[in-house]
Amino acid sequence: MCLALPMKVTAIQGDPDDILSNQVATVDADGISREVRLDIIDQWPKVGDYLIIHAGFAIHALEEEEALKNLEFLREMVEQGGGWVQ
Repeated sequence: MCLALPMKVTAIQGDPDDILSNQVATVDADGISREVRLDIIDQWPKVGDYLIIHAGFAIHALEEEEALKNLEFLREMVEQGGGWVQ
């Protein structure tokens, strides 16, 4: 099973107009921080934006309200199911 998570952008590197630049964002969810690639994102993000992250890539930008609903839903699933399956 694959799972994509909403995460908040805390920093951005690279140039959206230069594919040879290091197009990377630092994202955070519940204190877990990761660097993700921006090669396939649907729109270039800004710090504070929420992105859907899958397999180390940002794949979609979404509104904060939608991201927070998704994060709450995931927290509820973990609480009811006893944890993440690995």
